[in-house]
Amino acid sequence: MAGLLESAQPVDFAEQLQHYMRRIRASANGMATEIGMSREAVNNWRHGYSMPSARHRHKVLEGARYLRLTEKETNDLLLAAGFDPEYVHSAGKQASSYIHRVFESLASLAPYSIKMLLSQAGWAQPPYRDALLEQASQLYGSDNVLHIQPPFSMDTTTEEYFQQIALQCRLDGVTNDFSFESGLEGRLRCGDRIFCLVSRFEQGDAVRREQLAGILRSVSETHAGRLHLLLCGGPALADLKFQSGDLSLLNIADLEVWPDPGLEEINLLAAEMGLTEISQDDGQWLIAVTGGHPGLLQQAIRLLSSGVSRADIAADLENNERVWQAFSTIAADRTLKEQLRGAVDDEDLGPARPYLVDPLKKALFWQNLITSRPGAAGRRLVWRCDAVQGAGRAVCGG
Repeated sequence: MAGLLESAQPVDFAEQLQHYMRRIRASANGMATEIGMSREAVNNWRHGYSMPSARHRHKVLEGARYLRLTEKETNDLLLAAGFDPEYVHSAGKQASSYIHRVFESLASLAPYSIKMLLSQAGWAQPPYRDALLEQASQLYGSDNVLHIQPPFSMDTTTEEYFQQIALQCRLDGVTNDFSFESGLEGRLRCGDRIFCLVSRFEQGDAVRREQLAGILRSVSETHAGRLHLLLCGGPALADLKFQSGDLSLLNIADLEVWPDPGLEEINLLAAEMGLTEISQDDGQWLIAVTGGHPGLLQQAIRLLSSGVSRADIAADLENNERVWQAFSTIAADRTLKEQLRGAVDDEDLGPARPYLVDPLKKALFWQNLITSRPGAAGRRLVWRCDAVQGAGRAVCGG
């Protein structure tokens, strides 16, 4: 879209949708089936005959996932359709204290400097990517920072796959997986540490993914301590680690989930929204009333900065559009809706696990409606906040 989405002129919803569908050769019928709409509705959207209605934000979001859009592309598509963006980005150039800890942890991992950083819905996928790359440039030097984003097309040949990745890694002369591995090893033999951020590792052809995983695992072992890998993603990446279990790169990776925001992150978010600094007292209240949910935080910060009382903000949060749509998506499955109806009044949803197998808990966790918090018997799953729990009751008809 040479300059199409990068141009200063806004691009309308139909034009964006047509471009993204052509990019992966998606048919109207295929997309309609995936998002639960009629073929006619999808065709009307992409030809500009109609726009998504107010109740179809989650359908547009599901379409963005089907089309394998980046977080920025997803936000652009939602904005063009008249909806709020999905992903929250830090506008500040200074990385949060948590990002500093990520790099400290990565440098101390032995014998493999490999970490998986997972994030729930609402935060950017991967979270704060620009801040991660900027901090890496300061620590490793910009020439030693690589960002791998595997091609999403299922039709990509092995040669094309590794040529694209080689370009991202600034490697010349790569024509296949062997020459990519040789080129990466050649860089490491120069003696410098190299940081590599891997985004959307789970996308694309499974055979190519396995080849890439094997190369990164082998090179990491051969050059212990010099190749630092950070794989970022969400539920699909977690599924790859825990369901397949046959990718040793993921099996040996240190795992953690993007943490709840603190006052520093709240002020970065407020700055991005063009608002003044949040006091410590207000920040602590915001964390408590929203449970750290990014969409609720945006809403609460905006209302608080407009002079709305805390009581009115707390009442308003229960009607958050994104939270309702998240619950509605889950409740569309009749079995899950019945289970949700039985769980929505529970204060404790059971022990937290590295990987949630139960379909309802898994859906609630990755939709960012529940979270893991410490309890007397270890970490437990709990509702994000009263507003989220209240929305769940309303969606279930309670």
